[in-house]
Amino acid sequence: MSLAPELRQRIETLLQANRIVLFMKGEPQSPQCGFSAKAVAALSALEVPYAHVNVLADGEIREGIKAYGSWPTIPQLYIEGELVGGSDIIEQMSSSGELHSALGLAPPDRTPPVITITQAAQPTLRKAIADAGGDLAVQIDIDPNYRTRLALATRDPNALTVECDGIPVQVAVAAARRADGVVIDFADDARGRGLVVENPNAPPTVRAMSPTDAQSRAAAGTVRLVDVRPPEERALAEAPVPHSTFDDGPAALEALPKDTPLAFLCHHGGRSQQAAEHFRQLGFREVYSIEGGIDAWAEQANGTIPRY
Repeated sequence: MSLAPELRQRIETLLQANRIVLFMKGEPQSPQCGFSAKAVAALSALEVPYAHVNVLADGEIREGIKAYGSWPTIPQLYIEGELVGGSDIIEQMSSSGELHSALGLAPPDRTPPVITITQAAQPTLRKAIADAGGDLAVQIDIDPNYRTRLALATRDPNALTVECDGIPVQVAVAAARRADGVVIDFADDARGRGLVVENPNAPPTVRAMSPTDAQSRAAAGTVRLVDVRPPEERALAEAPVPHSTFDDGPAALEALPKDTPLAFLCHHGGRSQQAAEHFRQLGFREVYSIEGGIDAWAEQANGTIPRY
């Protein structure tokens, strides 16, 4: 594809205005492909600000950036106007420390994390490695939101490898501190049957709060109540205590100190759970979803609230 002068100028203006630019599918908060998600995870782990372009929202840029750098796939990372590459190269450079150097950051901490494989989990992992050919490692992927995945992988010289009773476990350098203290266990209980990963570094899960507790705590000011419903729905049944909303977007709430207790409210509890999970992933340490929503509130805590 030939690149029109106007489109070339658009791209160059963008690159000149921003030191780091990631051309990706989707937004950093919700990547629309696995490769873009990997690139976002690598950059987020370094905690450096960067500009991004959602190529799915701009067809000209989507095709034009491929021609501009003679690179046929998305995502693409540019630093100081120079093409770095796609997700595989970004991950490799992150693990090796080259990405830190390119961004002017200190070398990554390559101290191996402390990882434990329990006696209950070892037979399952040993058998999986043997069945797959033997010369593999257990790979732990932990993204910045502490979503965790276990897999078997070929040995990566850029990763940090820990021997756990003879079982090799590897983790990317960028995720090493998030993996410190991880325990791989085998469960046969309420969690299900199979391997489970316990991570002491992960933020607490979203907790349930009863409408009665929400009413008393919000009235006392010991929790910040957030009604996620739109104005027209709140007008049908208003929470009878001080509360915040998303009417002007979530930015003000997202900027609160991470130790702020937050309790989310909706009609029946579905939307509040989603909102609470979003704030938990942002690092908020005390996050609640109100069980049953405003409907349960009307039934259990305040009979004057209309039900709809």
